[in-house]
Amino acid sequence: MPVDPIFQPYIETRHACYHCGEECKDEVIHSDDHDFCCDGCLLVYDILKDNDLCRYYTIDGAQGISPDTSFFKGKYDYLDLPEVIGKMIEFTDGQLTAVNWYFPKMHCSSCIWLLEHLYKLNPALRSSVVNFPEKKVRITFEAQHISLSELASLLTRIGYEPYLSLNDLDGKHVGKWNRTRLYKIGIAGFAFGNIMMLSFPEYFHLGQSVSDQHLRLLFGLLNLGLSLPVLLYCAADFFKSAWSALKGRYLNIDAPIALALLSVFLISLYQLITQTGPGYFDSFAGAVFFMLIGRYFQDKTYAGISFDRDYKSYFPIAVSVFNNGTEARKPITELNEGDLMLVRNEELIPADAVLKSSRALIDYSFVSGEAEPIERKQGDTIYAGGKQKGVSIELEVLRKVSQSYLTQLWNNEAFTKEKENQDQTLAARINKYFSLAVLAIAVAAFLVWFFILKNHETAFLSFATTLLVACPCALLLSSTFTNGNLLSLFGKNRLYPKNAHTIERLSHIDTVVFDKTGTITLPNEADVEFIGKALTQEEQVMIKTLAMQSSHPLSRMIVSHLSHITASRRTLTDFAETGGHGMQAIWGKKHVKLGSASWVGTDGSALHGNISSKVFVSVDGETAGYFSMTSRYRPELADTISALHNAGIQTCLLSGDKPTDKVFLSGLFGKEATLLFEQKPQQKLEFVKQLQARGHHVLMVGDGLNDAGALRQSHVGLAVSDDINNFSPSCDAILEGSRLALLPAYISLAKAGQRIIKQSFAISLLYNVAGLSFAVTGALSPVMAAILMPLSSITIVAFTTLSSNIAARSRIKN
Repeated sequence: MPVDPIFQPYIETRHACYHCGEECKDEVIHSDDHDFCCDGCLLVYDILKDNDLCRYYTIDGAQGISPDTSFFKGKYDYLDLPEVIGKMIEFTDGQLTAVNWYFPKMHCSSCIWLLEHLYKLNPALRSSVVNFPEKKVRITFEAQHISLSELASLLTRIGYEPYLSLNDLDGKHVGKWNRTRLYKIGIAGFAFGNIMMLSFPEYFHLGQSVSDQHLRLLFGLLNLGLSLPVLLYCAADFFKSAWSALKGRYLNIDAPIALALLSVFLISLYQLITQTGPGYFDSFAGAVFFMLIGRYFQDKTYAGISFDRDYKSYFPIAVSVFNNGTEARKPITELNEGDLMLVRNEELIPADAVLKSSRALIDYSFVSGEAEPIERKQGDTIYAGGKQKGVSIELEVLRKVSQSYLTQLWNNEAFTKEKENQDQTLAARINKYFSLAVLAIAVAAFLVWFFILKNHETAFLSFATTLLVACPCALLLSSTFTNGNLLSLFGKNRLYPKNAHTIERLSHIDTVVFDKTGTITLPNEADVEFIGKALTQEEQVMIKTLAMQSSHPLSRMIVSHLSHITASRRTLTDFAETGGHGMQAIWGKKHVKLGSASWVGTDGSALHGNISSKVFVSVDGETAGYFSMTSRYRPELADTISALHNAGIQTCLLSGDKPTDKVFLSGLFGKEATLLFEQKPQQKLEFVKQLQARGHHVLMVGDGLNDAGALRQSHVGLAVSDDINNFSPSCDAILEGSRLALLPAYISLAKAGQRIIKQSFAISLLYNVAGLSFAVTGALSPVMAAILMPLSSITIVAFTTLSSNIAARSRIKN
């Protein structure tokens, strides 16, 4: 009914803030054709507009945050104190600095988008990587152009105040921000229980006398009062998310839920006002209560999987430490403050440490993406994630290793490959089309009941229950929880995949390419003999000291062979190591080389018939001889190759060594298998490319030293670690060497994981079809629909977890 113009000025017009979506309760600030509730929201809008970031408002779930009104100039000045900076930062190389801050107000995809585009707000902000499950952002910035206090102030001005506490720098933050959902569950449960108690007379059709009608009205009003906080507070997240999606012209998961809840509440309000029925306030409160419990369960389950992944799983990397002057190997997860580490050329620095050697050349590309190595001097702090370039260095551990930090570095976008692009839009497609389909079914059911069957009450009920019972949550959870649990299971069995994409690609593998030395051979078991002129004591010290600078398996064999020789602490100069060739350095005034025959400048063709690997030695251009090393192969190698062949997987071998064991290896791999020797790193990469061009899905198994390019190029790059420090962004997974025999089982488990995902999809579809068949007939109450909705999610989580555990036990036997 149109309003008489004479009364128009007296009708209150409600304005919603364009930025935060809240109602403008006091004054309305109109600017740029939009309404804002306060100067803070207008300021954030102006900042985003000036920096071409207004796409923020069109993203699914966009819900701006009003800046903190308690902010004042100088609030974060304490962050610039030297003693605070040292504790607050995660990494610095003197030019780039990184912090990993907790943002409790981060809540939706628009928050992620804005926080990952911080570089547009200030050119000194180089990158920002969001960890949404933990609500953390790792920000890399130029410390000489923006200070910590300025960074915190900038973030607060746009509504994302970081939660900063010097007591939480070990990666644990106070969970006070995470209790909101528990409060909402508690309030919804309290309201649900009390509304049910007040509705008992209705359930049993009691109170038919006139006097009881007054109590019925009173109980109805009490139920309404109990339902209001459920609507306005407990269910607010559903409505905010749905409204934000609608503003972006997009339907998300919460849109049908919000519409159903609103329908049930309005039906109940109508029946209460017209006294045509008691309403469905119990169903409304119960629906919100059970859906909140379902989401809380999902969050806790995923958090548990993430914790197992980051803190409990074995990380198969070891580092050299000095124990009473003797070098020993120690898992990086067992490093303690004060331990003295020895880090060789190209090895990762796994923990924050103080440099004890005179100088070091650190490559921080793993952390910052900057490839230029940085020189550090004795006493400087070296941050975890850097790689030593040059001679080995000694460092004293400052803080224990953060395994979750290393995992985060490993998944840094700087090292993300195109091959991780599979099925990333699957969830979004399911979300979009599923919600549209459910909405169409609900509308059709409503129209049939309302206009054809003339049953208005059932029309609204079928509409609401259809929207509540059918939810894509279970579909979306299938892949997340299956792969999440598999990540944890692989970790417990000494295989550490980079992420869930690695598992998906591993399931499609049809070709496995093996490196030889250090991969299918035992790195610490070989028959070593020096052939040539007798080496003096000084020459043996020179050779051992030079060999100790490298992590290559052959170098470690030489060091083990010369265990009776005490290495020198003398600093080598002009050290260089060339993959596939060898290394060299200046010892005093002598030029020492270790490597292939061509590397040291000699002719090794006469030794081709010999079946051992050889490392030649030259001093000042004169070849002294060579170390002959007969490697021992892993005892399970034959069974591993046979199991792969039985599974229909093709195997190949690439080696940088001479074809010494070709006859023996041909018997293992098969006469038709491809065995290539004397392969340089680039040749290995090209061979993988050729396999991929023929349509093969390639798993490259190497040690991460001379095959980094092939590991990166392959669909899955697997680095085999035998008590060494070869952590590299080139690989997709790290495997403890003693578990190489389980490789066929790992591939089989990955394939089983994909089958489990498909089975859980089928279960979800069956559940939705069954639920909808009852809902459209009006035979399902809203509260039962709300119980079934989270129950389906719990069923999927239980199914995927139990199925993946059973699959792992049946394939991976201790």
